[in-house]
Amino acid sequence: MAVALLAVGGANSADALAPAGAPDTSLAGTAAALGLNAQEKLVVRDVVRDADGTVHTRYDRTYGGLPVLGGDLVVHRAKDGALRGVTKATERSVAVGSLTPKLAPGRAASAAVEAAVAADVEKPTTAGKDQAPRKVIWAAGGAPVLAYETVVGGVQEGGTPSRLHVITDATTGKKLYEYQAIDNVADDTSQYSGTVDLVDTRGGSGYQLVDSTRGGHRTVDLGGRTSGSGTLFTDADGVWGDGKPTNRQTAAVDAAHGFAKTHDFYKSVLGRDGIRNNGTAPTSHVHYGVKHANAYYDDPTYSIYYGDGRDGKSPLTQLDVAGHEFSHGVTAATARLVYSGESGGLNEATSDILGTAIEFHAGNTADKGDYFLGEKINYFGDGKPLRYMDTPSRDGESADYWDSGTRNLDVHHSSGVANHFFYLLSEGSGSKVINGVRHESRSKDGSTVTGIGRDKAVKIWYKALTSYFTSTTTYAGARQGTLQAAVSLYGAGSAEVAAVGKAWTAVNVK
Repeated sequence: MAVALLAVGGANSADALAPAGAPDTSLAGTAAALGLNAQEKLVVRDVVRDADGTVHTRYDRTYGGLPVLGGDLVVHRAKDGALRGVTKATERSVAVGSLTPKLAPGRAASAAVEAAVAADVEKPTTAGKDQAPRKVIWAAGGAPVLAYETVVGGVQEGGTPSRLHVITDATTGKKLYEYQAIDNVADDTSQYSGTVDLVDTRGGSGYQLVDSTRGGHRTVDLGGRTSGSGTLFTDADGVWGDGKPTNRQTAAVDAAHGFAKTHDFYKSVLGRDGIRNNGTAPTSHVHYGVKHANAYYDDPTYSIYYGDGRDGKSPLTQLDVAGHEFSHGVTAATARLVYSGESGGLNEATSDILGTAIEFHAGNTADKGDYFLGEKINYFGDGKPLRYMDTPSRDGESADYWDSGTRNLDVHHSSGVANHFFYLLSEGSGSKVINGVRHESRSKDGSTVTGIGRDKAVKIWYKALTSYFTSTTTYAGARQGTLQAAVSLYGAGSAEVAAVGKAWTAVNVK
């Protein structure tokens, strides 16, 4: 698209367009000042104010009520409202002979699907929300024409979703333009997960870190503040982060990637449509506070907040930590385990268990799955993980086994009993190497426990959480709830039910 700036003082000076007397900054006044015809209307999309009072207002344009693609413009006004310049996507006048198409919408949809097939989109479809052909004015490629815009869904190479926008001439049926709104190149660089492929959204003059394929998840920069809505991450070319914490986008890449992998895990493994099971997505906030060494989920605002760590260079955005925090949202939407006593320990353990399962499911070679939480964020400054699930007491404070004092521990430490149970149920007792990392676990009574595999173990825990746990569930109740879940999933008398009982006994919950 051509971009033209009308320089002040030239033959096309915006000052020459300004009306006499006090500036009229209304929509109608601005349209008149720009010489738009009666069928053209302006719609404000964004406003940016400079420190000196200059205001840059971005407008979309309609013609006869139809959106004009390639008709957007930015009007620049001085502090007193005087028109100083305009940046246009097209210099051509917007006018078409008729708003009645000769081409039927169905033919435009078929042509768009053909274009998608040619672009190697698998399972192309125009049946989704906001995908059917809509009438537009296409002004980005020469003389404006009446056209259809069709969005083709489906799957790109490598499993990335498709949102292929196809512009078709509504008179001739000719394809005028196409673009893929979802980047399919793994060119976004995180601090912990290496190079990843984020879904972003075209907006303004570039891209916004909004994942329209996963409930509209937004990643915003709090800029060291501890309140406020923050600033949505934007980028000119949609290539996010560089892997270094000095680049503010890098933490955003980890946060957005963490949500994407969490959402995909819940949907594909557990059949859950997002954190609240309603398709909506929370917002991720990075750079919370100054050298803030924590991350947390806030249910009332439906948000995740990530600090940058004690050194300001180690944001708590590693994948299993992200999965942990988002999973607090799942608990809040289901059992609502009270965050104190034994139920509080089960609440924390639920997030550790699901965060760990999410890390394994992601299959990321830069952050391979293990049963340690936050091992890459160097929380303590000594390279050690936040928590160990194979032998929780390795952190010096968490409980390996239940006893009568468990309810009096901090919930991050009483969670060790359930974390240990989950490890034993998944992997069994003894020593083993998992993804190159040595793990060690022993039962309280010295018995040998044989694991049933992580996939089955996580489904049992999730079933118990969503069907049998309540706000006040204790460890005894968790044993009963997971046994009921195993019966529900695998049948009474199954090996899985027996394994659940043995794993709980191994951590002294009888």
